[in-house]
Amino acid sequence: MKPRQQLGRVTEANGACLELYEHDGAYTILCDGQVLMDSRTHASEYQMGQLGMQGWDSRTPPRILIGGLGLGYTLKGVLENAPPEAAVCVVESSQALVTWNHRWLQSLNGHLLSDPRVSLEVKDVGQHVREAGESAYHVILLDVDNGPVAMVEAGNRFLYARSGLRAIRNTLAEGGRAVFWSASQDDGFETRLRQAGFLVEAVPAKRYPSARRAACVLYVAQGKD
Repeated sequence: MKPRQQLGRVTEANGACLELYEHDGAYTILCDGQVLMDSRTHASEYQMGQLGMQGWDSRTPPRILIGGLGLGYTLKGVLENAPPEAAVCVVESSQALVTWNHRWLQSLNGHLLSDPRVSLEVKDVGQHVREAGESAYHVILLDVDNGPVAMVEAGNRFLYARSGLRAIRNTLAEGGRAVFWSASQDDGFETRLRQAGFLVEAVPAKRYPSARRAACVLYVAQGKD
């Protein structure tokens, strides 16, 4: 059996230690020793990208924001379903994750960053949302920390608070949608989404395709026309 190989290790500005490991072609990112993401359990991230683009039939080229690059599976789900004229902005707060995607994860999804539809910003996605302006995006996909319960960066809580959800609603074009990844069902978060003016669907999602049951939730928040 091949030993697990550490490919990268960095201490973030907030003090969190991120590590990238490879074992038998699978990649794992740890945060302070806990698994943050794993290439073997990516089904929900890919499904998130699919849900974001589901039913897109507008003549307007879609503008899509992805908050959180991770291992690139949400980006993959978007690009496989987005038209050639789409504009996809990926916002990732960790330079290390961007570097690892370019250096170590090209064979996984890192090569997708070279797609002409994609632009990349190393920035806090909450700040990006606040600065984006009214109706800037048709689709917003947020896979940040563990969802409404922050794991890595306390500042991400803004995105799931009432003020953050109102900002997201303002950033969406008419009829647009936002999809939020959550490690578990969160009734309070669902209530806040509705209070922010969204029509909400909680979609169960599996960690990997052959799983018998769903382990996380994708909240699809549709803006009212």
